Amino acid sequence: MKTANHTALATGFLPVMEQFYTIQGEGYHQGKAAYFIRLGGCDVGCVWCDVKESWDAAAHPHIQIEDIVKVAQATPARLAVITGGEPTLYDLNELTTQLKAAGFQTNIETSGAHELTGHFDWVCLSPKKFKPPVERVLKQADELKIIVFNKSDFKWAESFAAKVRKDCMLFLQPEWSNAEKMTPLIVDYIKTNPQWQLSLQIHKYIHVP
Repeated sequence: MKTANHTALATGFLPVMEQFYTIQGEGYHQGKAAYFIRLGGCDVGCVWCDVKESWDAAAHPHIQIEDIVKVAQATPARLAVITGGEPTLYDLNELTTQLKAAGFQTNIETSGAHELTGHFDWVCLSPKKFKPPVERVLKQADELKIIVFNKSDFKWAESFAAKVRKDCMLFLQPEWSNAEKMTPLIVDYIKTNPQWQLSLQIHKYIHVP
């Protein structure tokens, strides 16, 4: 059964754009082997999104959750990252329950645009200006990852750092198309504000998914 404010689907199915075994390229778990489950559907619509093909849930097959987990189990991975699109569009209780039963650590990458469902070991919150996160998700975040596109984003980042838990990890990540310009500014900002850390999309530098 779907919870309020979550997209209704046939029981036991989720729209999957892609799923693949790679390494986590960003944030706190950067460099770790990880199995990614990218769900289709997004109502946030970032202009610089690098997976805009994920936005339309109807463009992607609805796959039975049991089959999603079976494919993940066929790899050596024991870290599962649920991403999108915007994965909080869906009730993730069944998917995360099955993943944990199969021995996976469950992580999510979300803008926090909707209430979080499921059983997660790590919540990476990356809020977007196009649709702000719900308040509860701010307190559930283990990691705050701010995408920096221009100088004004540093002030915006601090506005969210003030709302998350004190033990939440803080990351600044240059937006890929503007990375050459923004990365030096981020480095200088972190040297002045060492509570923040640098996140780079290393998967794009080493050319893996």
